[in-house]
This record gives sequence, C-alpha cells and structure tokens, in this order.
Amino acid sequence: MPEIIRNYTGYLKGYIRQRVNSVEDAEDVLQEVFYQLAETDRLMKPIDQIAAWLYTVTRNRIVDFYRKKKTTSLPEYYYDDDADESTVEEMRALLSDNGSTPETEYLRSLVWIELEKALSELPLNQREVFEMNELQGISFKEIAEMTGEPVNTLISRKRYAVLYLRERLQDLYDDLLTY
Repeated sequence: MPEIIRNYTGYLKGYIRQRVNSVEDAEDVLQEVFYQLAETDRLMKPIDQIAAWLYTVTRNRIVDFYRKKKTTSLPEYYYDDDADESTVEEMRALLSDNGSTPETEYLRSLVWIELEKALSELPLNQREVFEMNELQGISFKEIAEMTGEPVNTLISRKRYAVLYLRERLQDLYDDLLTY
C-alpha cells in the first residue's frame, strides 16, 4: 500500500486542488481517500483497477466535502473556461510519464489512442494549435510569431479544439472516473 500512496499522491493532489479552493481542505480530502484505501485493504477487499478506484473515491470525497459545506454545485460539472482548463489538466496529468505502474501505463495508452483518434478528427488549424500549445508547451505568443496568426485567433481555435475533445473523450473520461 505505501507504493500505491507514493505513486498516486501527486496525481490525486492535483485533481483535488483543481476542485477544492484551499490547500488544507484538499489535504483533508486526500487523507480521507487514503483512509478509505486503508480500510479497504484492512477488510481485504480486492481492487481490480486501482487508478479508477482511487479517482472514483476521490471524486466522491470531493462531493461529500461540498455537501458538508452545503455548496450546491461542483466546478467539474460546469462547461465554462475553467472546466476546459481542468479537463485539459486532468488529461495532461494522466498522459504524463510520472508514477508508472502497469495500470497507469495501460490507462495512459488507452487515453493516448483515443486522443490521437480525436485529434485526427479536428480541423487542421485547431489540431495544430492544440498540439503546439498543450503537447509541445509552446505559448500562444510564440505560435503567433511562427504562424503569423493573431493570438486571439489561436486562443479561439484551441478553445474549439478543447470543446470538441472534451465532448469526444467524455465517455472515456467518465469510464475512467466512475469505474
């Protein structure tokens, strides 16, 4: 179990911090997740897909946290610019090479396959901006200098790409987080 905690702490902290405003509250949620993991281990209940289980428990703990605060909604369910960024951040965290386990490698490969399919469906100008900005880490200003396109046009293209990718990958995203 210490290996699981070591491998997933960074991912889960990032996931929680995007949804919970204070660092202290995020730490509390993370502790509750690991407490539930310890309880499951103590009861010797097998967990088939640890990553999916951890993200499901984490999401449920966040929901419980907001219920306790009597907040009526969660940021993850809104479809605005903040949701675009959180979706991109979650995908970026999953696609990164940190904390490799056989399960994360498998999940990562599934996401990459689906992402590549979805990217190939985008108009070329949207795909290029998304790939340059998100996958290669090139700023909009640098892309504008390279392509001669206005920064606002590039931002708009990326936004359309993100909206499409979110919709296109939503089923996969839901499957990963609700298993």
